[in-house]
Amino acid sequence: MKIFKTVLLTLLFGSFITSCSSDQDDEKPPVVEPTAKDLTVENFVYRGMNEIYLYKADVPVLANNYFASQEAKDDFLDNYSTPEDLFYDGLVAPQDRFSFIVDDYIELENLFSGVSKTSGLSYGLVRYCASCNEVFAYVRYVLPNTPAADSGLKRGDIINRVNGEQITIDNYTQVFAPDAFTVGLATLDDSTITPLDVTYDLTKITDYNTNPVFIAKTLDVEGQKVGYLMYNSFTADYDPQLNAAFGQFKADGVTDLILDLRYNGGGSVRTATDLASMITGQFPGQLFMKEFWNAEYQAYYESQAPERLLNNFNTSIKSGEAINSLNLSRVYVITTERSASASELVINGLIPYIDVVQVGETTTGKFQASVTLYDSSNFGRQNANSKHTYAIQPLVLKSVNSAGVSDYINGLVPDIEVIENIRTLGVLGDVNEPMLKVAVNAVIGNRISIDNDFKKYKFVGESTMKDLNYQRMYIDKLPALIEK
Repeated sequence: MKIFKTVLLTLLFGSFITSCSSDQDDEKPPVVEPTAKDLTVENFVYRGMNEIYLYKADVPVLANNYFASQEAKDDFLDNYSTPEDLFYDGLVAPQDRFSFIVDDYIELENLFSGVSKTSGLSYGLVRYCASCNEVFAYVRYVLPNTPAADSGLKRGDIINRVNGEQITIDNYTQVFAPDAFTVGLATLDDSTITPLDVTYDLTKITDYNTNPVFIAKTLDVEGQKVGYLMYNSFTADYDPQLNAAFGQFKADGVTDLILDLRYNGGGSVRTATDLASMITGQFPGQLFMKEFWNAEYQAYYESQAPERLLNNFNTSIKSGEAINSLNLSRVYVITTERSASASELVINGLIPYIDVVQVGETTTGKFQASVTLYDSSNFGRQNANSKHTYAIQPLVLKSVNSAGVSDYINGLVPDIEVIENIRTLGVLGDVNEPMLKVAVNAVIGNRISIDNDFKKYKFVGESTMKDLNYQRMYIDKLPALIEK
């Protein structure tokens, strides 16, 4: 009897379990609909690139008829986790090294105006050796009225440690990033870097206004008045200061000009055009540079507004102030591999008109210009979407000089090669500074020996390389859109 009851209870319990399990299977969990991703920024990015990107024809997905519907386009946009991924991985052409996207256009606008956060330290970064992980920085110059200037750091100083940590190929961007840091000096003897027990504490100041007219002076060289201008950025807000420098050159009676663009990564196309007009003055209204856009915009401009493609020598800067022109038939330009975009535009644009003697190193090789696009109906700043601060800065045109020369992708090659030796940088603006010395002797027709036979260090980066406007050339005014 006991066995029968046990079997009966087991069957009943098993039946109960099975019944409960069956009931649970029938009760399916509620379906949770996925939240639709907000693609506002992605749609803006795509719309901007589809509209005006210079290399639109080289990116199939940017074709006007590529997507059959907005839903299909959204499916494509939703494949990318961030607007940055969409921009760089989905929409930028392989040959494009310079288009970029920002999530804070206020910072970008400040940089275009010459306003930034900085310690005042301008430096280059190189490896100890070709296969080394160790990196050191060399001071190129310090900005006035900054913590770096107050510290006593100077051009030519070698920095191999930050906050006591050796600079390496893996950390060089991070160690200089904080708002306060300590740099440790070293000596460079031939190829040997020896740490010194010397450190400097630096802090970054906000909203620093950087005047790109770094040095403007008239040199007296064997009775000749030679103007020397070290110009570090084509910043439109400082065009009056640039024009004033040429006014002083004119008053001093300079007969020759040495334009030092060795660290100038570029900037405003209009400022470059005006600088060329300051150097010359005898070609008002003649073509300095012609623009070439993507196929749609190029066809539109050529048929409807051909003058929009022309950048001519000017007689006044953007403010309306008359340009101080030197009417020179020759100019000497100092360059390095860091000279880019608007710096190259000045050289290439002047070559058909006057004798341009390039002294130094081959330039970067950038002949395209960009423009800032905001998330508004016409991509202008006014009425930009208040829900985000994304903007894109796509390449929109390439520059061609009056002789039809462009596409100098490998850079502009110097007439007189002088490689900057970080062991003997010299004092900027001093006639004995190595690169300036070669240029000065070229002016007066002296032949001097140039020593380029020394160990070169592999370039890693520089202090401005993380700036949003690094090596950029841009137009100030967004063109009217084509109706499609």
